[in-house]
Amino acid sequence: MVEVTGLSKVYGSKAVVEDVSLNIEKGKITSFIGPNGAGKSTLLSMISRLIAQDTGEILIDGQDITKSKNNELAKKISILKQANDISVRLTVKELVSFGRFPYSQGRLNKEDKRHIEEAINYMELKDMENKYLDQLSGGQKQRAFIAMVLAQDTEYILLDEPLNNLDMKHSVQIMKVLRRLVDELGKTIVIVIHDINFASCYSDNIVALKDGKVVKKGPACEIIHSPVLKEIYDMDIDIKCINDKNICIYF
Repeated sequence: MVEVTGLSKVYGSKAVVEDVSLNIEKGKITSFIGPNGAGKSTLLSMISRLIAQDTGEILIDGQDITKSKNNELAKKISILKQANDISVRLTVKELVSFGRFPYSQGRLNKEDKRHIEEAINYMELKDMENKYLDQLSGGQKQRAFIAMVLAQDTEYILLDEPLNNLDMKHSVQIMKVLRRLVDELGKTIVIVIHDINFASCYSDNIVALKDGKVVKKGPACEIIHSPVLKEIYDMDIDIKCINDKNICIYF
């Protein structure tokens, strides 16, 4: 479990995240939703220790992340940020191999190669594993970066808007893969996502943020309701139940 208590982050005079407390259940998909500037990505970055919190505490399985060694934390938690620009020319397979660095330190063994192959196959990239990243479409490149995170084989996977640059088909593919990782392999996934219908259909739990604060948190079926979404997004959103999932109608 990830336990966040009294977490805050201030830039200049603006509190980007303000006194956030929440628990993230193991073996579940938890989605962070909310408007732009709500603090979702900053919260995710603090949980992964990419940026330091100003106040508050983050425990992963009871351990304070500020006291964890980098290499050990990298075996426990992986994160994919929005910006993934790499200046070095790499093939898909070379990129995915970077996910094994906390274990191999650059010297890949049989186990590392197995994880790399599995991640490439999970993301349906086998036919382009030897292509260079600059030869790929935006969606293909995004799938390659997600494969790198999968190869890291951490219990906790944090993804910041992983559906960016993806068309409908590949967005569904990514969400189905994430669901399988949780249901079949027991992973714990935290995702920042803008599409509230994907959040509704694939999440176990949702944390809704606005202006750096948690507005609502709970099971997805409790969050995807018109009055709650009105408070979050300041707009009227009609809800239809389709195949036992709450689907938001907004256009």
